[in-house]
Amino acid sequence: MVRFTVLASGSKGNSTVITGGRTRILLDAGLSCRELFRRMKLAGEDPGTLDAIVITHEHQDHVNGLAVTARKLGVPVYFTEATHRAWMRWLTPRRQMTYAQWLEAAAAARKQAAERQSGADVAAEAEEPEVLAAVEAEEATAAASEASLQQPPSRKEDPAWLPATEYFQAGNPFEIGDISLNPFTIPHDAADPVGFVIRAEGVRMGFATDLGYIPPNVKAQLKGLALLLLESNHDLEMLRDGPYPWSVKQRVLSRVGHLSNEAAAGFLESAYDGQATYIILAHLSQSNNLPELARLAAERALSGKASLLANRLLLAGQDEPLSSVCF
Repeated sequence: MVRFTVLASGSKGNSTVITGGRTRILLDAGLSCRELFRRMKLAGEDPGTLDAIVITHEHQDHVNGLAVTARKLGVPVYFTEATHRAWMRWLTPRRQMTYAQWLEAAAAARKQAAERQSGADVAAEAEEPEVLAAVEAEEATAAASEASLQQPPSRKEDPAWLPATEYFQAGNPFEIGDISLNPFTIPHDAADPVGFVIRAEGVRMGFATDLGYIPPNVKAQLKGLALLLLESNHDLEMLRDGPYPWSVKQRVLSRVGHLSNEAAAGFLESAYDGQATYIILAHLSQSNNLPELARLAAERALSGKASLLANRLLLAGQDEPLSSVCF
């Protein structure tokens, strides 16, 4: 049996469980580990049976619970290499140093070097074994201290430590147990964001959220599906009149932002092949959208593709899991 369970979808956290055959994967981990486990249990999914976590991109609403969940379960995490690097940079930001601070640090280093040299000269002139031993011990201690600073942090100290990491590339299908995944590039303001066509037991499922528009490569992937999960993030008028700063509104509206209800409906009307049994509208904004508006736009777009067996419209929410879709 194939099960597709959206645990959460929206700007505060995204995560979906996909089961096929004997394999169960978590697609994105945007909620805390505790909340992910709670919602899985509500949906009838056992967290202890997860085989892997797969990440679409590094934004916080898709990775917030990633490290803790992966460590607790001891499962591998699949990223693109660029996404993994971006995630690690987000968790372990580099310390910024002003030029004045750099000059001060450089002067201190020169002073320490001069003091060490002076101590070595005194020891050489004295030629006393006790003095030489003390100097050598001091140098050894300094060297050990410096080496300890250069060593990588332990697992407990490293927030980016994972039990295992696997890389994939957009355009190159890969398998996790009984589930095959075909990642494709999407236009979003992240390091290397991807959508997926996921296949299990002959069932093809498309996953496309967090994209500013739907380019030809994505349209080509989202055909012949049994299930399509598609972003319908915002209503244009609500976004323009809403509480977001203008810079954020520009980002959302850009070609690397998020799909509006109108854009999602345009795809469903003109480029969608009408074959999916289920269509799930996802990543709805709680500030700039209403479920009724997203549903109405999609229903109008699908009116010419009416079918008793296809195009059952569902809406994924932020606050509770969506009932599992089974094949």
